[in-house]
Amino acid sequence: MPNMPFATIPGHPGVQSVEELRANVRNVTTQQVIENLLTQPALQEFAPEPSAREIAFSGTFEEVNAYFYEREWSDGLPIVPPTVEKIEEFLSFTDRAPDESLGILLPENRDATIWAVAVNGVMAGCRPEYMPILVALVEAMADPTYGVEHSGNTPGSETLIVLNGPIIKDLNFNYKQGVLRDGFMPNTTVGRFWRLALRNIAGFLPHKTDKGTFGNTFRVVLAENEDALAKIGWPPNSADMGFAAGDNTVMITRLTGGDVLPSVTGSTPEELMPYLADGVAKQTGWEIAFTVGGLSIGTLRPVLVLTPILAETIARAGWSKDDVKRYLFEHARMPAWRVEAFTEKWAQFKIGSLKQQVNLGRLPKEFHTSDDPDRLVPIVLEPDDFIVLISGDPLRTNAYAFAHNGYLGFPAAKKIQLPRNWGVRIGNTRK
Repeated sequence: MPNMPFATIPGHPGVQSVEELRANVRNVTTQQVIENLLTQPALQEFAPEPSAREIAFSGTFEEVNAYFYEREWSDGLPIVPPTVEKIEEFLSFTDRAPDESLGILLPENRDATIWAVAVNGVMAGCRPEYMPILVALVEAMADPTYGVEHSGNTPGSETLIVLNGPIIKDLNFNYKQGVLRDGFMPNTTVGRFWRLALRNIAGFLPHKTDKGTFGNTFRVVLAENEDALAKIGWPPNSADMGFAAGDNTVMITRLTGGDVLPSVTGSTPEELMPYLADGVAKQTGWEIAFTVGGLSIGTLRPVLVLTPILAETIARAGWSKDDVKRYLFEHARMPAWRVEAFTEKWAQFKIGSLKQQVNLGRLPKEFHTSDDPDRLVPIVLEPDDFIVLISGDPLRTNAYAFAHNGYLGFPAAKKIQLPRNWGVRIGNTRK
């Protein structure tokens, strides 16, 4: 509705006194509401968009890039012109019909077709054989569990894509040193595809439908080191998400930020884990509202990435991945006064007190074991809320902890559907 009238409140209510807010609403907002009700808005129409197979533009590489950038179809980096020939190469790596819809995506209510996936895959610089992964990613994007409609919200958080299965080696994804850094075509271009799909299929545009105060660029794909996982007997993330170990899967989850935990030192879990738990806890700030009910209850899913050598050291003592999660639940904690400061004072996600929430049956008893404001409370509702991944430099004792954006990007996973004759196809492609 491009001509919908609206009324404004000057400034931001969050930094106005009650008197200032009342005066602004009375003197400015109310008058605009009255005018909007009494005035017929001017007729406006959306500019027509080209159909799927229509040639939108012809020109040189530079001219195509300028044209796409002016129309906000580009992220500002050079794109590969999506010619029909290139799009059809991508389509040859899926058995699904070009016009098949994977879902209707907010905020623009656009149809996420297989054709649209291929177009954005070409633009991102992906290779055609990445197409099954791209399709699974858009299926996850369309899953209501994930909540793609929140992708343009104020915190500007960004999605992490986690890849599992034999396809990691089939397509040469990096899962060792340099994970999460660009420089590896599969990891980088698939990560870029995600952001282009949000722009061109879902319809998130900066200064318009994307309202992130501080933006983050796209994250490259994190592929798990399944060799290291098999060596220590821990399940891959795909199994944690309900699939069989060995399935090719993608998981998406939206993270508000993260930081490296360097030089994690020790030869036993008891020596290693306190540092890791402290790092996980410190990443969570206002996000605690997703656990205790200021925004929702129990939707916080923090992420901890361990390098293989750390996972091996922990597993050597007989610890499972579930043991790691249990330790994090018991030790990655926050003072109760800080939780209530975030919900009641600093960020104003009103819940009352933790004691009140426990008495109402909304939170477990761990959140109110006493009235001591310095008591430590969990940052999640249960151990399995933590996501533990194994990837990165096999010989570095580093970890990475991410904070999570709660239900505004809840983890969603999909199985990757490979086309017929996959092994033959990728063998031919590599020649």
